[in-house]
Amino acid sequence: MERLIRKTPRIEVVDALRGFAVMAIILVHNLEHFIYPVYPADSPGWLQTLDQGVFNGVFALFAGKAYAIFALLFGFTFHIQTRNQKEQGKDFGYRFLWRLLLLAGFATLNAAFFPAGDVLLLFVVVGLVLFLTRNWSDKALLITAILFLLQPVEWYHYLAHLFNPAHQLPDLKVGEMYAAVAACTKAGDFGDFIWTNITLGQKASLLWAVNAGRYLQTAGLFLLGFYLGRKELFVPSEEHSRFWVKVLAISALAFGPLYSLKELIMKSDAFVQQTAGTAFDMWQKLAFTGVLVASFVWFYQSGRFSRAVNGLRYYGRMSLTNYITQSIIGSVIYFPFGLSLAPYCGYTVSLLIGFCTFLLQVQFCKWWLSKHKQGPLEHIWHQWTWMGRRK
Repeated sequence: MERLIRKTPRIEVVDALRGFAVMAIILVHNLEHFIYPVYPADSPGWLQTLDQGVFNGVFALFAGKAYAIFALLFGFTFHIQTRNQKEQGKDFGYRFLWRLLLLAGFATLNAAFFPAGDVLLLFVVVGLVLFLTRNWSDKALLITAILFLLQPVEWYHYLAHLFNPAHQLPDLKVGEMYAAVAACTKAGDFGDFIWTNITLGQKASLLWAVNAGRYLQTAGLFLLGFYLGRKELFVPSEEHSRFWVKVLAISALAFGPLYSLKELIMKSDAFVQQTAGTAFDMWQKLAFTGVLVASFVWFYQSGRFSRAVNGLRYYGRMSLTNYITQSIIGSVIYFPFGLSLAPYCGYTVSLLIGFCTFLLQVQFCKWWLSKHKQGPLEHIWHQWTWMGRRK
């Protein structure tokens, strides 16, 4: 009984943090019109200024950070599932591989309405690292996570180019693929739109992640989340509070210099921007992610804050359902096959649409979870994960 009581606060803060990440993702995706960059041709000067401020603010706060939190908590969830099975004398590893295969199906569903491909498919591919490291020691997990997050591939390309100027990054034709996907979206044929998204769109997304350094970054975040779970650092205690205060202080101190160095590097030639610039950009975003996570976890111990963000806990418990339905809703709002409102929605209006969608989803989550233990897609994923299990 004591173990169950001690585990409850940890689940709540993780659910709320996951809800925060998905909320941030939906706001960013709405500003991007779900990767359909069509905006009003003419707007009043004051609205253009407001739009630019909204864009800068939302992207500075959330772009690249919400995804990182989402990935971090994916690794944490793997720890929970692995630990639960290990307590029963079972190895969760092979069941996890089947779970990843099911996730590929959900990734395809989401990608059907999201022209840029889907991060869930990247999670499926990179998730193999969790299977391979599931029995490693805590120290090995942490060291490997750090090595991945150092972005060694980017630095290899940078140094190789330094010694041999003829060395170039592989040309994966991602730009041409995205242009073809955008043209299909603009044409407005629903059938072609779906097919192109789940084929060419997914391929473009996976290849974009190669030169963007996302594979190793995602692997590092998975392992870091796995490590945090093993150390039970989301469980409220004085010792863990001090840990998160240290994370907050270190992340805040690191962010400024890393951001300044990134800005300086981005003034260099294109190759340096694509290699060293990519690494520093990820590092400064990771530092800011540390600020967001540490602040959220630390403040969540306050009853006033936890009550204020209570809706995020419900939202996070249905993160898969919310993540996929936001793409469906967004595509219907902005794309030519739907309401085609993209040409009439600047950044400010798009942010309001995203926030209203979020609020509606929160209300739906509260209603659904008052009647069910899991969200609809979460229930399907859970049931299919454990199909064939002996009771």
